[in-house]
Amino acid sequence: MARKTLAATLALAAGLAVTVAVPPGTAAASPPGTKDVTAVLFEWDFDSVATECASRLGPAGYGFVQVSPPAEHIQGSQWWTSYQPVSYQIAGRLGNATDFQEMVTACHNAGVKVVVDTVINHMSAGSGTGTGGSSYTKYNYPGLYSSYDFDDCTATISDYTNRTNVQNCELVGLADLDTGESYVRSAIAGYMNTLLGYGVDGFRIDAAKHMPAADLANIKSRLSNSSVYWKQEVIYGSGEAVQPTEYTGNGDVQEFRYAYDLKRVFNNENLAYLSNYGEGWGYMSSGVSGVFVDNHDTERNGSTLTYKDGANYTLANVFMLAWPYGAPDINSGYEFSSTDAGPPNDGTVNACWQDGWKCQHAWPEIQRMVAFRNTTRGESVTNWWDNGADAIAFGRGSKGYVAINHESSSLTRTYQTSLAAGTYCNVQSNTTVTVNSSGQFTATLGTNTALAIYSGKTSC
Repeated sequence: MARKTLAATLALAAGLAVTVAVPPGTAAASPPGTKDVTAVLFEWDFDSVATECASRLGPAGYGFVQVSPPAEHIQGSQWWTSYQPVSYQIAGRLGNATDFQEMVTACHNAGVKVVVDTVINHMSAGSGTGTGGSSYTKYNYPGLYSSYDFDDCTATISDYTNRTNVQNCELVGLADLDTGESYVRSAIAGYMNTLLGYGVDGFRIDAAKHMPAADLANIKSRLSNSSVYWKQEVIYGSGEAVQPTEYTGNGDVQEFRYAYDLKRVFNNENLAYLSNYGEGWGYMSSGVSGVFVDNHDTERNGSTLTYKDGANYTLANVFMLAWPYGAPDINSGYEFSSTDAGPPNDGTVNACWQDGWKCQHAWPEIQRMVAFRNTTRGESVTNWWDNGADAIAFGRGSKGYVAINHESSSLTRTYQTSLAAGTYCNVQSNTTVTVNSSGQFTATLGTNTALAIYSGKTSC
């Protein structure tokens, strides 16, 4: 969460919720096997998420859906109000506890696990009445926290080279919880245990960088499932006091450099440079890294590619899903001109590509790569080829093969694969490709297009 605009950081700054009775018969998640792709349905309401799990995410092979913070929060139309919690009730704009439970059950029935964006670093920046009717003032949240439960530093974070400043002071003026205090740890764990009781399968820990890793480890140890999936937001900053690698003992950590560098490569450099992308670039090890092309903050602060970048954005997502590094998130949000703009229809998605909903997770070029990734998981990169510039191709063992042409003109060539001879469907264009007995095929790729074939997908 390095240095962000007020709106962007406020976004990171919210999201506790829930202290309600759990209905009986909570469904257990259907095992997703090796499905590691998460559709991040940013600011979708819970009813819409439930529908999407059943109609698209499950059938497409998505292993997880990530939902926005469910807690009661400050009032306002801006998206970042969801990130300023005022109580631990499920009572935000996205739905109530019943809506949440029904969403979890529907997603589980579709074979999709549920990750909750969880804001536990802070509460609100002001005073008022929350979306669920709770009255609050900064540092006083009746029945939950009082002034004794917040860090003594009430100044805004200003020095990222100073660990104490980063972890004890206030993120853009938000009341900073003292996560070193036993009561606070217990209250946070209680909130998360309530979510686990609803069947939640994992948590994205918002603003993790602003809490000591040891505090988070203690909170996690208090959970009813202490091995639950965690994905922590710890933004890398060169020379900063707090580094992402400190948090890998707790779970996955989001590798922001992956997204930053993809923007630079796809916009200004050569795709040929990607031949050792990941650990070869100095990133964290693949097994503890969460990756993405963009997220709700970075698409607004300009640090990564976004839906506004057209083919560069689409091809970067294709590459991410084809490349064996990290666990990928597909950001799926809505059009915006103001970076503060909240979700259309208060989060209700009547249909993809209507009312401003971008539904990137459903773009055919992206959605069809989810099955490619599931099929090729565990396979190493083979048969790498590049033209020294912006055309690349590579295999995933004997299970799949991808080619990307980011050049300004079409490209025709014969590719060497490790695939068995036969006919395959190029899921990028829904056309067939024939691989000969030597593992070769010839294809023409138009400018800014890709090709992807994998075992088992023989017809379009």
